[in-house]
Amino acid sequence: MATRTVPVPTTTSARRTQRSVLLPGLVLTGGGVVVAYAGHHLLPSVGVLTWAVLIGAVVANLDLIPIATQPGLRIAVRKLLRAGVVLLGFSLSLTAIGALGTPVIALVVTTLVSTLVLTWWLGLRMKVGPARSLLIATGFSICGASAIAGMERTADGDEDDVATAITMVTICGTLAMIAIPLLQAPLGLSDRQLGIWAGASVHEVGQVVAAAGPAGATAVALAVVVKLTRVLLLAPVVAVVSATRRRTQPACDGASAGRPPIVPLFVLGFLACVLLRTSGLVPAGFLDVISTLQTITLAAALFALGTGVHLGKLLHSGGRPLALGMVSTLVVATVSLVGVLAIA
Repeated sequence: MATRTVPVPTTTSARRTQRSVLLPGLVLTGGGVVVAYAGHHLLPSVGVLTWAVLIGAVVANLDLIPIATQPGLRIAVRKLLRAGVVLLGFSLSLTAIGALGTPVIALVVTTLVSTLVLTWWLGLRMKVGPARSLLIATGFSICGASAIAGMERTADGDEDDVATAITMVTICGTLAMIAIPLLQAPLGLSDRQLGIWAGASVHEVGQVVAAAGPAGATAVALAVVVKLTRVLLLAPVVAVVSATRRRTQPACDGASAGRPPIVPLFVLGFLACVLLRTSGLVPAGFLDVISTLQTITLAAALFALGTGVHLGKLLHSGGRPLALGMVSTLVVATVSLVGVLAIA
């Protein structure tokens, strides 16, 4: 009697099946990016990345996310956010950062470390949770969503922790973006001082540009370089935090093989891109293309993350993450302002 053979799916057919599963979520993500760019065009003071998070959250809370889109959205979060961090390295030039001078660089480092340590400690005291506290501390002290992505694996956080931290960065960063220009006259700050303050205290790059914008193009340029100095410190901060956690929380029963590396591979990719930009080997036209691709990539990832933001969950947490974000915003703004006044 002849035996029947059961057809085994080929690698090609398996890939096609996987693509078809991911396609609805990726299409939805692409649509979210298009709407985010449209929102930015209508209201330029709100950056594309902020729009992306907000639109994703609105769509999710209106219950407009089909179940079929979940696999594609998860891929967008996991892959595109890290790819965006790598490409962000092309925005940084060590030469431009060095031109700031020792006092400004010292101000940036002092503000970053103070905000990171105090926010992390307060989060633990407020019962926000170890992973969520670390992610919020990292995002507020360094560079918002990009820093949160860089610290995610080291913090051992889940997608809900990441989404909550990015939501807090979006809310508090937007408030800071509005408040800082309004405080220039009452505080008697020069345009240069405002640029340094905005770059040292506001969370996302787009928010920094909007905060320094009223002071003119020179202030914006200075604010962006100061901000990117904070971004550059992402890699050493991740390495130090990872090494500290390894020392204070040793692996049990030889489980160290499953622990994340001290510096994630994509963070090393970010550093490699910084060095390429500093070397001057990358043509200016190519840098413009990379900048656009980086914005699209991060916007896609942040839209996907935004779809995981549910107001019900945030309210259920008792408002502790939001309270922590507000306190952290005050800390980073106050410490950096004191530094700006001191070096004036």
